Amino acid sequence: MNGEDLIERVLREGGRLADEVEVFYARGQSVSTEIKKGIIGTAEESEAWSMAVRTVKDGRIGFSSTGDPDRWKECLDAALASGGLATPQQWGGLPKPANLTGTASSSDGNLIVAVEDAAGMVADLLSGAAEHPVEVVGGGANLARSYLMVANTSGILYGMDRTVAAVSLEAIREQSTGYEFDASPFRAEIDARSVGEQAASLAARSLGGRDIATGRYDVVLSPVAAASILGHVLLPALSGRNVKAGRSFLADKIGEQVLDERLSIYDDPFAPGLGSTVWDAEGVPTRRLIFVEQGVLGRFAYDLKTGYRYGEGSTGSAVRSGGDPPGIGMHNLFVDGPRMKEPGDERAVWVHDVVGAHTANPFSGDFSVEISNPFWMEGGDLVEPIRTAMFSGNVFEMLRDIGGLGKGTRRVGRLTIPSIRLNNQQIIGK
Repeated sequence: MNGEDLIERVLREGGRLADEVEVFYARGQSVSTEIKKGIIGTAEESEAWSMAVRTVKDGRIGFSSTGDPDRWKECLDAALASGGLATPQQWGGLPKPANLTGTASSSDGNLIVAVEDAAGMVADLLSGAAEHPVEVVGGGANLARSYLMVANTSGILYGMDRTVAAVSLEAIREQSTGYEFDASPFRAEIDARSVGEQAASLAARSLGGRDIATGRYDVVLSPVAAASILGHVLLPALSGRNVKAGRSFLADKIGEQVLDERLSIYDDPFAPGLGSTVWDAEGVPTRRLIFVEQGVLGRFAYDLKTGYRYGEGSTGSAVRSGGDPPGIGMHNLFVDGPRMKEPGDERAVWVHDVVGAHTANPFSGDFSVEISNPFWMEGGDLVEPIRTAMFSGNVFEMLRDIGGLGKGTRRVGRLTIPSIRLNNQQIIGK
């Protein structure tokens, strides 16, 4: 039974037992090749299939998922049973078919999911790393292609292709390590050799770092470090669910200057990227959403469930991960604003990445993280390695008065962001 036939059967059977039924279907194939002991290791090919069913009856929402197409009836029954135990909520109905405008670019027709291609990417990683006297201790390459569908008893039946090419490499030189990665829907955008060289360069150049005294310094966060900190604090603060539950620092601040006037934050689902789509995980049409414009907070993100519960409309911001229910998320989020020629022209502490960002407090914005591969930066160049240290502060305070944004940007997952210069930040060293 193909995907559409199975979906039709679930909707038909579920429609007799519930007011509304939704099916989210995904199938895909992937290949991954690992680096072990500095050489190409094992390669693994896999196929995946999943189906998630959501039912609505008398305002009670049920959910279940399965990875076995032969168990679709059990999955539907489990969704209905869980809905019977749920608390009724305000519900305005699943979306109806819409005239989808715009285009999404998240699939590469030239991407081939094959062991040979993944192995070639690993060979390029190792070739790049060989430019420096390091030991390669991990990494690999992944190629994947998937097909997603969402359908419901209101008449929606949408489908889309997605592809992903990803590489990573970790290197070590004595006690110094370096890690780099990249991921894109488009195979041609992945320069595996450059990723390997950059990881090895970080490991090699970080050797012999000197201690830094505890104090306040200007700091330049690379796009990777900035994305890690903002992703664990700022993004949750923009979720309408957290706002309405009183778990967001930004609650009740619509129309206020909450960030530096040089900062704008927006979600563009039509931009090429890992999250590009014209419909969200519930079938709601997506649109470009401006959350912060020149530092002023304009809106929050909502999915159907949260929007109905609190009298807000969905912003087309529903996303899914694996067999989980839909939740509020971002498609292709951009941190943008006027750019400096080079944020590290004047002396500052440059931070490649951070460890422990997940421990940050998403409500208050307070964080304390270990900084990875820090260097003194001057004249735009990394001039001297620093021993690891801690970086602490408050995300919302540090973003209210930034030193500037770097000229270039980098895509880190679903976030596209430049390097950020911060003034007078607390570094805990020796």
